[in-house]
Amino acid sequence: MTGFVKTKDGLDIFYKDWGPKNAQPIMFHHGWPLSSDDWDAQMLFFVLNGYRVVAHDRRGHGRSTQVSDGHDMDHYAADAFAVAEHLDLRNAVHIGHSTGGGEVARYVARHGQPAGRVAKVVLVSAVPPLMLKTAANPEGLPIEVFDGFRQGTAENRAQLFLDVASGPFYGFNREGATVYPGVVQNWWRQGMMGSAKAHYEGIKAFSETDQTEDLKAITVPTLVMHGDDDQIVPIADSALKSVKLLKNGTLKVYKGYPHGMLTTHAEVINPDLLAFIKG
Repeated sequence: MTGFVKTKDGLDIFYKDWGPKNAQPIMFHHGWPLSSDDWDAQMLFFVLNGYRVVAHDRRGHGRSTQVSDGHDMDHYAADAFAVAEHLDLRNAVHIGHSTGGGEVARYVARHGQPAGRVAKVVLVSAVPPLMLKTAANPEGLPIEVFDGFRQGTAENRAQLFLDVASGPFYGFNREGATVYPGVVQNWWRQGMMGSAKAHYEGIKAFSETDQTEDLKAITVPTLVMHGDDDQIVPIADSALKSVKLLKNGTLKVYKGYPHGMLTTHAEVINPDLLAFIKG
């Protein structure tokens, strides 16, 4: 089924809830600038394996309210909690991709412990602990990279989204890559459903939010999955640092895989996710 949850500040957050209600729930958190539709390959896989699967559209994204403000990790996590609380999800596995990984880290640190709501966590190609290059984070990306995303979003996001999806996001710009036009079109479709303001302000949220303390606060088993050819969230300043901050973290690196490996390599990633959840 699908529905909407009303947040404390009056937004309608769209969600999908498939599978038996008495099964262990898996909640998926999508990346920028997409929607819950980006999890189709995982939601179908896990519902067919007997799990309850839940995914929502972040505020300003997909079918959720195109609100003017609140485009930051605190609100993202609070909105996710509103969905989990409404559906009374307990002993859940939370899986976050890219910006959604930051959302998961903040959610678990602020809302998931110790109430028994979170069993395990998976961070896939995720942005924590901090993407931006600073004096304390010299491995990060310079602010000019994110300013370029802001400029592209403000001036012609339709073209920016097409360029990102057909190029670095899925590694389609690599020599010898198999390009799937439908995947590019679906990425563009999801992005254009959302709010330009939410996307513009979300760039700051995913690039400048230091989530070191969030990662340190997570105590449940956490799997960090990352491709070593990720051109969007380079592995050196994300996964390789995150796993050192987690109390109970495991790192799995995929040689040559891109940022969007959940789609391009679902046949490998999905069984690995299942093994971790069952383990």
